[in-house]
This record gives sequence, C-alpha cells and structure tokens, in this order.
Amino acid sequence: MKIAIVLFNLGGPTDLESVRPFLFNLFKDKNIIRLPAIIRYPLGYLISRLRSKKATNIYTKLGGGSPINAETQKQADTLSQMLEAEKEDFKVFYCMQYWHPMHPEIIDNVSDYKPDKIILLPLYPQFSTTTTKSSFQVWLEKSKKILGHIPHHKICCYPENTGFIQAYGDLTIEKLKHSDYAKDAVVLCSAHGIPQDCVDDGDPYEEQIAKTASAIEKYLNQKGYDNKFIITYQSKVGPKKWLEPDTETSIETLSKEKKPLVIIPLAFTSEHSETLVELDIDYKDFALSLGCPDYMRVPTVSHDVRYMSGLKIGIMNIINHNITSNPSICSDKMKECPKKTYLTPCITI
Repeated sequence: MKIAIVLFNLGGPTDLESVRPFLFNLFKDKNIIRLPAIIRYPLGYLISRLRSKKATNIYTKLGGGSPINAETQKQADTLSQMLEAEKEDFKVFYCMQYWHPMHPEIIDNVSDYKPDKIILLPLYPQFSTTTTKSSFQVWLEKSKKILGHIPHHKICCYPENTGFIQAYGDLTIEKLKHSDYAKDAVVLCSAHGIPQDCVDDGDPYEEQIAKTASAIEKYLNQKGYDNKFIITYQSKVGPKKWLEPDTETSIETLSKEKKPLVIIPLAFTSEHSETLVELDIDYKDFALSLGCPDYMRVPTVSHDVRYMSGLKIGIMNIINHNITSNPSICSDKMKECPKKTYLTPCITI
C-alpha cells in the first residue's frame, strides 16, 4: 500500500523580496481576518504594506529569510527514515500555507506518487481555526478534483502526544540542569496568541495549550522538578483582544521580581522568527535589562527523535487499526472540529 503523508506548516519568506507577498497571503486568509473577501483582501494588502518594514528587519536578523523550510525538510526526512522499516510504502511531503512550497505544487507531487491513502498531519500540536483548520480547508478545496477519490485521514491535534511531551519535557530539563537557578526558575509556556473572539466562538486552542502545559508540568514533576508553570501568549497583531496573559508583560513582571525564567515555546515545533528573534533576542534583552537573573529558552522539538517517534506511532496506529474517525477529540464547545463535514473523519494521536 502506498501512503502519502503531508506535513502542514505555516511557511515563511525565503528572501527579503518575498516578505510582503508572504504577509499578504497570511492576512488575506479568511480564518485569520474573518471578514468578507471584498474587505479582507484590501485590508490584507494594507496590513502587509504597513508591516513589511518591521518584518523585513526581523528576517534580516535571520540572514535574509525564514529557516522554517529547512526545519520542516529535516522533520520530513527524519519521519521518512523512521517509516522505512514498515511494510507499507510511505512518502512524506510538506506543504506550506503562506509561502512556497504551497498547496498546488504539493498536490501535483502527491498525485504523481499515486497513493492509496493520504494522511494530513499538521505540525501544529494544538488545533486552531487559524492554523490546522485553514490548512485542511485549502487542501481539501484545491485537491478535490485531483485527489478527491483517495481516502484522506486528517490528524486533528496531538496536544498530549507522548513523544511530543517527552521531547519538550527532556529539552526543558536539559536547560534547568545547566542553570544555577534550576529550583527557582519560573517556567513560561509561551504559545502564539490568537484573538479572543476565536476562542469565544469555539476554537479549542486555549484549552489544548493548557493540556500541553499540564502534561509537560506533570512530566517534570515525575523527574523531580516542581517549578512554577505559567501559560502566556505572544506575537499579538492588531487592536483586537487576544488571549492573555501576554508573554512580554509576564516577563516584565517576573524580571522585576528577579525571577529566573525558562521559556517553553510549546505551540511551536520548528524554529522561526517568533522563537529566534522575539524570544531569543527581543524578550531576552528586555528581561535582562530589568534584572532577570537567568533567561533560558528551550529549543523547539524540531526533528527531535522523541517527537518524531510520537508522530510515527500515531501514524502507524491509524494504519494498523484502520482508524477513520474519532468524534470526541476536541471539546464539547468546539464548533469547527470535528463537527463540520470538511474536517471529518478527524483523528487525534
């Protein structure tokens, strides 16, 4: 049996010239700016123009582009290697939402492979309408004519996947072990924020972030660490109310209290601007300037063998047990997944 696995990620500009079109693709997404297209497109164009200078400065610090393609390629390669021993014929692809390689190219590549099944696997552990839903929606719309006859298995979320939790738990312990403040450090679980109205409308992201943080905290407790855990949200854009508390505000308060900090980017599975610039440069400099005695940032799980093993086990469970649906994966209040037909069948691993 030939099985195509499609990894979904955000994408990022590959050079400084692609910063503005990347931003336009992001802000014209109906799941990001929830307005009619006649308003959303010109607004997205305006925002991309207004934010392009700041974003260009950020990507200049990263060497002129985002590392996310290289990171995702490593994840795809690692997962491919892990699946080589299985009797099925697997091929791993990756598809970016807002910059190349995007859906049309990857759909053609998958079609050329002629798979018997397709597994859609977001590199977003926690489901959100702004990430997983958006990726699934575009894939299903654009691939219907070419791949619609092939069974699709959509992995919704994995906020408590064992391999994912072990990876972040062990990476956190490595940071704490090399600090003079291991016992006193406050653990900030910093997730990318989303607008509060998305959550109010049923998006389970906040709930699933809490599940991930709780699972990592429990893992550390079992290893003898009882540090205080706080969930915060970063990268707010625009005037809307976003999830709180804000990471920067929390860092300010704790730094003034002379608390050592360890930051876990628990909603990120690869390094990009929000981790390498926002967390590693901007927030670190801010914290140290306020007297923070130690600022540690846990690396993303990236292609960590524990994380990749967790994904592999989930994939093989789907194949070996012929799983096609799990109707109780998110939350009772969730209006988008899995009750909407375009997201069923939907699976958690």
